[in-house]
Amino acid sequence: MMILPGKTLGMLGGGQLGRMFTMSARTMGYKVIVLDPADNCPAGEIANFHIKADYENKEALAELGHKCDAVTTEFENVPAETLRYLTAFTQVHPTASNVAIAQDRMLEKQFMKENGFPIGPYTNITSHSDILSALTSVGLPSVLKLCRLGYDGKGQTIIFNEAEAHNAFDSLGRKPCVMEKLLTLDAEVSVIVARTHNETEVYPVSENRHVNAILDMSIVPARIERKLAEEVRSIAVNITHKMNYQGVMGVEFFIVAGKPYVNEIAPRPHNSGHYTQDACITSQFEQQVRTLCSLPLGSSSLLTPVVMINLLGDLWSHGEPDWRKVFTHPQAKLHLYGKHTARPGRKMAHINCIGNSIKNALATAEEIKQTLSRNTSLANNF
Repeated sequence: MMILPGKTLGMLGGGQLGRMFTMSARTMGYKVIVLDPADNCPAGEIANFHIKADYENKEALAELGHKCDAVTTEFENVPAETLRYLTAFTQVHPTASNVAIAQDRMLEKQFMKENGFPIGPYTNITSHSDILSALTSVGLPSVLKLCRLGYDGKGQTIIFNEAEAHNAFDSLGRKPCVMEKLLTLDAEVSVIVARTHNETEVYPVSENRHVNAILDMSIVPARIERKLAEEVRSIAVNITHKMNYQGVMGVEFFIVAGKPYVNEIAPRPHNSGHYTQDACITSQFEQQVRTLCSLPLGSSSLLTPVVMINLLGDLWSHGEPDWRKVFTHPQAKLHLYGKHTARPGRKMAHINCIGNSIKNALATAEEIKQTLSRNTSLANNF
């Protein structure tokens, strides 16, 4: 049954993804309640109501469930049990079982392997005794990754020998990990898929550049062969079908020797999909509202080439960046997240640079990046 404007939607998480969902939902005529433990969270400040509570607070969850016609989440690390608990009160998408797969690398790898999706060599590590055999089967160099709560390069260590593997496992608290072969990449790409119980929309492939394991820039459409792009899109769609998924999902891929390998999935809008706000008929956040409410999906068609650049807290090291340097570019669209504290590595904003070609969009993006970085560097000298 469709949930129409005027109803109330719930969002677990008050960060920038929750904020942009809230903005889309309110524009479409919905009320929004955000549950997040932080004061002054970005989404909570523009929602109709903010429940300040932990994600495992059952009294708060019951309040959210009773007041909302449907609930979703902005990130995969909300406990799956929280989503299960909420189903006693209201509709919840994505489901707890979907989120449980995405928030544990072992389960995610197992799901991909069992369903025949291409992944790189890996093995599970639960104790020091697993390491030697893992190195033999996976090879060196490799990457040791925490199974849970790792993101933007956190909880990951590159290893080149057995001693480093043991040290890395200790540094990660001897918690369950996966060891993955460090692949030589042609490119990193991703795809956003929106799906309801009877309809699917898939966005163009995004070519992603990372700096210090954090997304720095997304180029759309990706500069890869059309056949490869279609293969990547097909795999992403098939993953959502195998999971019987309802919602928006980001699927990351490594391209190695011209072949795609699934890196990981995100059961929510994805950083690399922010370009959709200004370059597609329907943004990933409007699509999240539509999937949650069982509305017909909007078109995912790309209207123009675009380059998205992430802005991290490093740019705020000496105060607010000089946004005049952005606004002098008429085809640059600034999206600030409303975060009150900037920290190095923290995502604070993004800019979508539109162009009549990838070359022009990329030139605008590079110029803005250099200008903002130069201003920060000059400030650091005083």
